[in-house]
Amino acid sequence: MDQTQESPENTEATLELPALTAADRCDICGAQAFIRVVLATGDLVFCGHHGTANKEKLKPIAITWQDETDKLSA
Repeated sequence: MDQTQESPENTEATLELPALTAADRCDICGAQAFIRVVLATGDLVFCGHHGTANKEKLKPIAITWQDETDKLSA
């Protein structure tokens, strides 16, 4: 299982996050979450659709972007 965790260039370390499970639900629609965004104020989890839709806004302020959308094609 390949997980992609990206950190902004201004962050020195990447957080080691647990894999998302079927119990993790999108904060917008309640579908299974495949993307976790760690912000200074807390975590957000999204389905692939809503993660992609919000990436442009959230990526600049994210501490870590955990993308497990590769599970969708497995």
